[in-house]
Amino acid sequence: MLALAGAMPKAAQAASPRVITTFSILADLARNAGGPDIDVAALVGPNGDVHVYEPSPADSRALAAARLIILNGLGLEGWMARLISTAAAHAPVVVAARGVTPRTTETGGVDPHAWQSVGNAKIYVANIRDGLIAMDPAARESYETASRAYLATLDRLDADIRSAIAKIPPDRRLVVTTHDAFGYFGAAYGLSFVAPQGISTDAEPNPRDIARIIRQIRALEVPAIFLENAIDPRMADRIAAESGTRIGGKLFTDALSPPGGPAATYLDLMRHNLRELTAALAP
Repeated sequence: MLALAGAMPKAAQAASPRVITTFSILADLARNAGGPDIDVAALVGPNGDVHVYEPSPADSRALAAARLIILNGLGLEGWMARLISTAAAHAPVVVAARGVTPRTTETGGVDPHAWQSVGNAKIYVANIRDGLIAMDPAARESYETASRAYLATLDRLDADIRSAIAKIPPDRRLVVTTHDAFGYFGAAYGLSFVAPQGISTDAEPNPRDIARIIRQIRALEVPAIFLENAIDPRMADRIAAESGTRIGGKLFTDALSPPGGPAATYLDLMRHNLRELTAALAP
């Protein structure tokens, strides 16, 4: 289990941060939406799995002291409502995914991984900005300036992803991952993703689903299967061995990498994933 302090900069550990987010990607978006003068910490730190996280007493204390709480929504943090109640937290709660058009999975569930589309990440930033302004109206101009600059950066990122994916031949745009976390990315940018594990990592994949995907890989000659940073790699190894395909690299889905890693920010995460995908899928 990851401790809250492990997700905070050392300078922020001396006092309770003003803004608490549920996981590392939201923390990075909040820092960019708010600028350099806000303190942000994530309950689930780098390389952590937000789906199966078990809150600690330190998390309750942090929520009780927070001025603003930011969560994803769309059913991602099933443990969060109870934690807020246990902590008797009174801070306003921002649901970052509010206003996103939810993606429904084949089994009828709601896919919570909306940040995998940069267009949705922009919705997140706008919601976070508005929450920060409500928390601290005197700093409105600062929050609006920081958010405006970051939204422009996200526009450039979105354009770069579209340009890179357009160069991949349509018959090579099938991607196999271990965890169904890329549906929003695929819908936004024209890739198809299949995975033996569902939208959450808290259940083992069905053997029939694994066998179906292996057959699909063989029939379509899928170039590669991708690992994910917060997922046990043994399932991907098995699928690769039985299907004859190769491991294409590591993708970051539900968490950033530690500082200094390849996906230490949301921008880094998206650009890293794009490089991995285009390198493996290019003819």
